[in-house]
Amino acid sequence: MQNQKIVVIGGSAAGPKAAAKARRLNMSAEITLIQKSADLSMASCGYPYYVGGFFDDRNMLLATPTGVTRDPGFFKKAKDVIAYTRTEAIEIDRERKCVKCQHLDSGDIQWVDYDKLIVCTGATAKKPPIEGIDLDGVSTLVSIQDADYLRKIRDEKKIRRAVVVGGGLIGIETCEALHLADIEVTIVEMLPEILTFLSSDLSRLVANHLQSKKVHVIRENGVSAFLGLDGRLSGVKLQNGTELPCELAVVAIGVTPNVALAKKAGLKIGEAGGIVVDKYMQTSDADIYAAGDCVESLHMLTGKRVHAPFGDLANLQGRVAAENCVNGNHAEFKGTIQTGICQVFDYAAGATGMDEITARQAGHDVETIVNASPDKPGFMQGKLLVSKMVADKNSRKILGYQSIGPGDVSKQIATAAMAIMGGMTVDDIAVADLPYAPPFSLAIDHFIASAHIMQNKLDGHMKGVTAEYVKERVSCKDAPFLLDARGPDEYEQMRLGIGEVLIPLGALRQRLNELPDNKDAEIICFCKISLRGYEAALIIQHAGYTNVKVMEGGIMAWSYPREL
Repeated sequence: MQNQKIVVIGGSAAGPKAAAKARRLNMSAEITLIQKSADLSMASCGYPYYVGGFFDDRNMLLATPTGVTRDPGFFKKAKDVIAYTRTEAIEIDRERKCVKCQHLDSGDIQWVDYDKLIVCTGATAKKPPIEGIDLDGVSTLVSIQDADYLRKIRDEKKIRRAVVVGGGLIGIETCEALHLADIEVTIVEMLPEILTFLSSDLSRLVANHLQSKKVHVIRENGVSAFLGLDGRLSGVKLQNGTELPCELAVVAIGVTPNVALAKKAGLKIGEAGGIVVDKYMQTSDADIYAAGDCVESLHMLTGKRVHAPFGDLANLQGRVAAENCVNGNHAEFKGTIQTGICQVFDYAAGATGMDEITARQAGHDVETIVNASPDKPGFMQGKLLVSKMVADKNSRKILGYQSIGPGDVSKQIATAAMAIMGGMTVDDIAVADLPYAPPFSLAIDHFIASAHIMQNKLDGHMKGVTAEYVKERVSCKDAPFLLDARGPDEYEQMRLGIGEVLIPLGALRQRLNELPDNKDAEIICFCKISLRGYEAALIIQHAGYTNVKVMEGGIMAWSYPREL
């Protein structure tokens, strides 16, 4: 091990992490890092925030927590790692165990020997093969060069209109960055909903929030062509024939694993398009490991191989690959449950685990609930969270969780991710010992409250329905009786206007005669967040009514999240 030669291809996230970890484990190894770009260890998830002006120093994307720029000099002095930038790995000779590299500035060829090789070649932006894709003004936001280009546009303040193609994580973050530059933004998404890691009901709430910020959202319509004048973008043409004038278009429809080098070397490539690795991050060649956006990962809940291009996973995988290169296969990367989060102006949207559709496809008998309630007490300026929990009816295990709103979404998703990875049940969470103080949470945390609602539903105490269900039912001939259990002052401030009847919870027992005569009539109860709606439903059920439901999330889940 003392004279071990370790070569790492790729210098963005997984590669530098692997090189640094390998050095800490073997202080005598000869470690070489090969990077095609001029920059090293780029914080690519920070690109939208640099473009948006959250910070102005580009070097912060390349710096350590103490502010030192990670360049070849830094890697040599601080890590004793030889880092070649502007150097492309063009061939892996597995038999001779060496990598053929070309120094792009000089054109010189160099062969670098290895005992162990770690491939971290990342991913490239998907670009649809449509007319005008190469026009000046059409960009992506995957590389640091993309970030430089868009930041220059922001600083010059010459562009008025932009189209973001794709409503996923990168698209939404790009949208906010451009909006902060006073650019009018339209999001064009070919699928029925944006942020497809969310269920459709929560996704629509996010779309409504974007539109409240004067962002145009077009769904179920793709771009058929980019229109140009004298080589410069002048607009986009949609699949339905509509033309949108714009001076900038950012294509954000996802990324493709960069596996050309690995494929050429004969390494196994999987159905999801990434390099196949095992739990040790070892490829089909025992002396070659791979990590980051170029690999496939095991989905821990479905058992399928997926492409999960997340910066945190890349760092974790790079660390595991380095440990196993140095000390033999013992460290494991068990997989992903595809936890993700993004900022949506003053809101956040996050998800972890499976949504209800994926869970059903995986063979689960699924139950879902929606919880709309604050993250902290009102006297501590609590902010709204709208969350959805997915659980298995039989095992009662939590399978997935989503949360959106201006409240502390990150805390909710992090807690849920640990619960799901730990195989915890709804009943485990219902009595979980989480930290409580008014500046940080409610006495019963929002996540625990979600578990309580799920418990009530699984145990048959409550029959919950979504706001989407209510919207569909109110237009039917046999529309349900809608009971608003709030107080008169709340009713005057905000009402749905769909024929609901106001009967405050405190007066309900005295006004049961105002309910339908038919005990089998469908009655749907709600309030602001439906806690009083649930209590009203119990009273009505006790009075002999057999078809009583609760609109989960109440009025707060009806249109779009707003601060409480």
